[in-house]
Amino acid sequence: MFLPTTKEELKGLGWDGLDVILITGDSYIDSPFVGAAVIGKVLLNAGYKVGIIGQPETTSGADILRLGEPRLFWGVTAGCIDSLVANRTASGRRRKSDDYTPGALNNRRPDRASIIYANLIRRFRKDASRPLVLGGIEASLRRTAHYDFWTDAIRRSILFDARADYLLYGMAENSVVQLAGCIQQGKDPKTVRGLCYISKNLPDNCLELASFEECAKDKAAFTKAFKIFYDNNDPMTALTLAQKHDSRYLIQNPPAFYLTQQELDAVYNLKYERDVHPFHRKDGEVKALETIRFAISTHRGCYGECGFCSIAVHEGRRTRSRSRESILAEAEEMTRHPLFKGRIHDVGGPSANMYATGCERMEKKGCCQKKSCLSPAICPNLNFGHAEQILLLKALRAVKGVQKVVVASGLRYDMTLADKKDGERYLKELVRHHVSGQMKIAPEHSEANVLEIMGKPGCGRSTLMKFKSLFYRFTEEAGLKQFLSYYLMAAHPGCGLNDMKRLKAFTAQDLGAPPEQIQIFTPTPSTYSTLAYWTECNPFNGKPIFVEKSVRSKEMQKEMLVGAEGRKETFDSYKARFRRKGR
Repeated sequence: MFLPTTKEELKGLGWDGLDVILITGDSYIDSPFVGAAVIGKVLLNAGYKVGIIGQPETTSGADILRLGEPRLFWGVTAGCIDSLVANRTASGRRRKSDDYTPGALNNRRPDRASIIYANLIRRFRKDASRPLVLGGIEASLRRTAHYDFWTDAIRRSILFDARADYLLYGMAENSVVQLAGCIQQGKDPKTVRGLCYISKNLPDNCLELASFEECAKDKAAFTKAFKIFYDNNDPMTALTLAQKHDSRYLIQNPPAFYLTQQELDAVYNLKYERDVHPFHRKDGEVKALETIRFAISTHRGCYGECGFCSIAVHEGRRTRSRSRESILAEAEEMTRHPLFKGRIHDVGGPSANMYATGCERMEKKGCCQKKSCLSPAICPNLNFGHAEQILLLKALRAVKGVQKVVVASGLRYDMTLADKKDGERYLKELVRHHVSGQMKIAPEHSEANVLEIMGKPGCGRSTLMKFKSLFYRFTEEAGLKQFLSYYLMAAHPGCGLNDMKRLKAFTAQDLGAPPEQIQIFTPTPSTYSTLAYWTECNPFNGKPIFVEKSVRSKEMQKEMLVGAEGRKETFDSYKARFRRKGR
């Protein structure tokens, strides 16, 4: 069932009111890939009556109050994407489209949506006793004092700016149920893991970060605070954090314990409609649904720790994988959907080939604070073989009604090559059965100095060339016409115009292909690359680095690959040339 979004639906369910009302910056898509939908279904499964209002109109209270007021709390999320990233390019221009809005028009999600929606609720609600709770990736990454690219300054915790009561960070399934239980029973929820709140006093045994005021004026203080914050994201080792803002403190409880495999399976086994709610569907197609309707998530978390990626802070560095039985059950359920035509569009996670991998030490003692799993080389203690994913993919291909299973998620090709037992067998499986014309990979750059600051030095030129050679060898042996396409990044901290010139030469001479997509680095909160952007120092050794901050110069870096000169050969013409060679 869809969660109700109108009063008429409440009547149809026989409900006289709601325990929780969720407000989201997306249209309501009932999918296991959409956080608001998952949280709503988890609360519903726990016995609470939940409604969702997607993309409310912000000039009056009519939309925000159309379901009435909740008995327990309001939940607010900006949606699946930080609202400023959703609305603006790295060059600051307003985006014309929004994949989570009907008709793809970018006219429904406000900038700083979490703050706008919180203000809207406070302005028009009649019962101020019902707590206001922030969640989702925008709130999660802005929960402490953070660098805000769009104002080029350190901003306060979003909890202060939104004047909300609580903030739940991370994936939050267990935290939100515990919070609802505390509120329903009249208990103080301030002991819930994964919760942030505001206090006049410091709790016992907490670790105090440099204050907001210190971070705002001193980059060294901000750097130290960020590193302590980052190192306290593992549930096994994290302490309670506190950060003073004026005369009050932001208190961050330790993260919620990760879901067990049984709990993770239970979340994905909840029934999802895999569709846009009719309330929104009448206004046009929602583009995001194309890629997630018939896709399967196999695991959460990523130990890759790319410096520009927020997954380590939001989902965690430890991978948690679903059981093969749960994934196959989802595929079988998918085949019964009236719109399913035999193709599963993606099977994977943050990095597809991290399924069923990990480290015993991480499970027992938490992540290493002074050591990365994959950088500068793969840790010998990491169990990262590909055998389990090969078995999973074979089993999915055998599900009745499934004609094609695509692995569209990114994969770590350095891990594939490092797996001497099953790596080549895994790649051969992908090439023969799980590529849909193109396999997209993300080397990001070719230059060692840039890759080091990105946190992925093991993905350099030689590794990429070995992977390319194997991919095309297996493709030719299979008699297929398939291509590698490459995602690259411009203007990352440490990258200058000369680095882009060398990257251009590498793509033309060694890869023999124009890149599929070039993106300009966008400094998003709570990542190491953003720390480097703000401080203009290598965050790992403290040495000064070049950081491009001019919008025009950033665009020049991108144009080095895709500008007038770079357009001599488009990706389509490259594919045509490749076919002519009979590859």
